[in-house]
Amino acid sequence: MNKQWWKESVVYQVYPRSFHDSNGDGIGDIKGITQKLDYLKNLGIDVIWLSPVYKSPNDDNGYDISDYQAIMDEFGTMADWEELLKEVHNRDMKLIMDLVVNHSSDEHAWFMESRKSTDNPYRDYYIWRKEPNNWESTFSGSAWQYDEQTGEYFLHIFSKKQPDLNWENETLRNEIYSMMNWWLEKGIDGFRMDVINFISKAPGLPDAPNPEGKKYVGGGQYYINGPRIHDYLQEMNQKVLSSYDILTVGEMPGASVEDAKLYTDPSRNELNMVFTFEHMDLDSGPNGKWDLKPLELKDLKDNITKWQTGLHGVGWNSLYMNNHDQPRMVSRFGDDKEYRVESAKMLATFLHMLQGTPYVYQGEEIGMTNVRFDSIDDYKDIEILNMYKEKVLEGSEPHESVMESIYVKGRDNARTPMQWNASDNAGFTTGKPWIKVNPNYSDINAEQAVQDTNSIYHYYRKLIQLRKSNPIIVYGEYKLIDDANEQVYAYTRAYEDQKLLVLTNFSREVAEFQIRDNELTTGTLLIGNYEDVEENLESATIKLRPYEARVYIG
Repeated sequence: MNKQWWKESVVYQVYPRSFHDSNGDGIGDIKGITQKLDYLKNLGIDVIWLSPVYKSPNDDNGYDISDYQAIMDEFGTMADWEELLKEVHNRDMKLIMDLVVNHSSDEHAWFMESRKSTDNPYRDYYIWRKEPNNWESTFSGSAWQYDEQTGEYFLHIFSKKQPDLNWENETLRNEIYSMMNWWLEKGIDGFRMDVINFISKAPGLPDAPNPEGKKYVGGGQYYINGPRIHDYLQEMNQKVLSSYDILTVGEMPGASVEDAKLYTDPSRNELNMVFTFEHMDLDSGPNGKWDLKPLELKDLKDNITKWQTGLHGVGWNSLYMNNHDQPRMVSRFGDDKEYRVESAKMLATFLHMLQGTPYVYQGEEIGMTNVRFDSIDDYKDIEILNMYKEKVLEGSEPHESVMESIYVKGRDNARTPMQWNASDNAGFTTGKPWIKVNPNYSDINAEQAVQDTNSIYHYYRKLIQLRKSNPIIVYGEYKLIDDANEQVYAYTRAYEDQKLLVLTNFSREVAEFQIRDNELTTGTLLIGNYEDVEENLESATIKLRPYEARVYIG
């Protein structure tokens, strides 16, 4: 297997608005991140992924960019950013930036020119039509916005303040490549690419099938993994990425294993890895994200196994169970009350022992949980607010059931401020935070976790350290075992003459696991999330306590 630094790294995602506020205005900022770099270095982090800090009117928390080469005033200055990069590199860590080029802000200079007239030189930087098709925006409503100035509609797969860029336009593509090179020359270490597999749209932008006669329907089959996506990524690789030794990860909703092989096979010269979404949809019913259903462990096993075996020896996996767009993993897949510490450690073990590059989302390493705000007015996320308006204010769904969906799946669960200590506002700010702090910060915070050697934080440190000293954790081949077990997710990793056995109990009941001859029958405990564990693997039957995790090596 081809060894690379980014395969051996652990990435930490910083959501700047909620990480740390240095000036008391209630909004996290770049200087605040710089002040906390030693905390990340102590955790063992190799790479920091910085969610967007570019100039933006903030309709979608910075994912609507009005200037790709300037810093948002709320976050600081370019000098602050340059200081951050220098201090990251001084600590032998790397920094990757978000690349958001499926769409821009409607306040970007390109779009302001584009909307002036139908023959403006920038008109073709965006996607305009005299008549809209029936596509629905991912944030509800039509994916088209009428613009009175020229009497035409522009496409916006996301918010109406996020017009889609027209990648068919070669001049636009070269502008984007030039901007990417500008950042790489400044010294960044790679890109996380926002919905990058949306950039190629089907010719003619046809209506989506609509058997139920809905007002708007998802048109994803016409812009997800579109007809020219591989041409664009290979061109980007040739003109930009291939000149640098960097990490590239594409956020790719709707990408299958077969798609991901094409995107990540090194011989095709596209990207290093992708973020898959399939495992993030396993607890959704037929009506999508807000339609709640319990996770079936069998579904998780089937899905993770498909990706682990499918990409082995071809491409590379990214490993994550939460991020800025997903709820907190301990609340979603564990037990955030009675077994919060145990289940957070179990989930971390499960994830970090898989093959791929692990991504830690801020606060995950201290077991931060979902939040239940009393009022819809306490929520800030455009997706939540649009959905609530559509279902409750304009529809007939009851407030209580919609709020329950928000409590479980809303993106603001991940966006409450980082809980640094037990002081006011969790030590995030001396001012009024832009979004309320989770009230459990007096019990769950980084200061307390760093001081407690049995904390989730120190468990993460150990997992990350083990990865650095055991190539099997990075490169070993995955194999699922006992797929019928409804409580235990168990798998092996094999590399050279070593083997790992990973046992994780995904339930709050004691679970039995039978060791078989073709697995690991003798080995020593590498890590476990309970005290008093059998150090040597000798018994044929193992009893796992609620949310227990053990890893044996032999």
